[in-house]
Amino acid sequence: MASSILETLDTIAQTITPVDKEIIPIEESVGRIVTEDYIATYNLPRFDNSAMDGYAVKVADANKVVRCTKAIYAGDNPTMTLQKGSAIKIMTGAPIPHGCEAIVPIEDVSVQNDTLQLPSNIKKDNFIRRAGEDIQKGSLFLTKGTHLNAYHTASLASQGVTHLSVYRTIKVAVFGTGDELCAHFEKIEAHQLYNSNSPMFLTRSKALGCDVRFIRTSADTLDALENSIRSALDADIIITSGGISMGDKDFTKKAFTNLGMQVLIDKIDIKPGRPTIIGTINNTVVINLPGNPLASMVNYELFIRAIIRKMSGRKDYFHGTIDTVIKNDFSLRGGKYAVILGKFDGTAFAPIKPQMPGMVSPMQEADGMILVTPDVTILNTGTKVKMIPVKWEFCSEVKVELFS
Repeated sequence: MASSILETLDTIAQTITPVDKEIIPIEESVGRIVTEDYIATYNLPRFDNSAMDGYAVKVADANKVVRCTKAIYAGDNPTMTLQKGSAIKIMTGAPIPHGCEAIVPIEDVSVQNDTLQLPSNIKKDNFIRRAGEDIQKGSLFLTKGTHLNAYHTASLASQGVTHLSVYRTIKVAVFGTGDELCAHFEKIEAHQLYNSNSPMFLTRSKALGCDVRFIRTSADTLDALENSIRSALDADIIITSGGISMGDKDFTKKAFTNLGMQVLIDKIDIKPGRPTIIGTINNTVVINLPGNPLASMVNYELFIRAIIRKMSGRKDYFHGTIDTVIKNDFSLRGGKYAVILGKFDGTAFAPIKPQMPGMVSPMQEADGMILVTPDVTILNTGTKVKMIPVKWEFCSEVKVELFS
């Protein structure tokens, strides 16, 4: 019996585990997933400092003329104490002197020789950055499962962290099946087809941060398939396409089961892409996708992307959705749980016409996809829908409603 889309996603969430850990320099950490919580060693800022080029003053001296003969610069270690009736010139980032109650910006002060006319509206703590107001010593500033970007690197550097623990890069092996398929760099005969699926899976997996190995298309025999599988078992994920329907030469599933595959999902109640298999051989996850390009792309985006997120160790491994509306009327046959690819202009979702399982061109146009239930036969202009983005990552730490 075919598994539902939601059952398949639940199985992925419950059974897939993260890969091993490694230690890398923070400069190489962008795009990686952190494996542990990080606690601040230092306050940020480390000390009270000035947020402006200006003057350190007492609040009681507002609207008065005060004397200024000293200055503090960033990098200084001042020991003086500010007295009433005086001011100290101070630069942005410089430590606040003892006794300072506020900073008055240079542009708000009238200067004559070594005296200043202060404004009347001086507020206590104005333009003073307090130690720890950004990050407090002992606080949690980076959590396990975070997908790191350049701005996390700034936080790590601010704490003097040079290396950190991340999940290693996922290894993916890709190969196609079919005597009729040729690689895109080979000469093709009139009765043959170019293999567009394997390059698609390879480049998509790279885009999602995986290391990818391409194995040549396997012939449609058990021996050839089993040899291809054996050569790929050092990978974390094996992706194949084709050979899993009801044809005389559809041996892919048998070849994998002969080598010990435990089947988790055998067919998915989805259109397009019902003949999809997900299983494991020891620690390697196996995904057999349909041979039709658009059908395999849809299942890649829904299920393999979910597998990669969970295996990568990120905490937001669920699909996220964007609430939008249908741009133009769109009819469909109904009767099945279906996936519709479309373009998104920031305000509305326009289903692509036509989009058939064997097509290639709709995939390059699609910004996202929507899932619809069997009772839906028409989506009228303005109908509210939930879009799963394809061209960018949009994730959630909790399960959200996926169907429109």
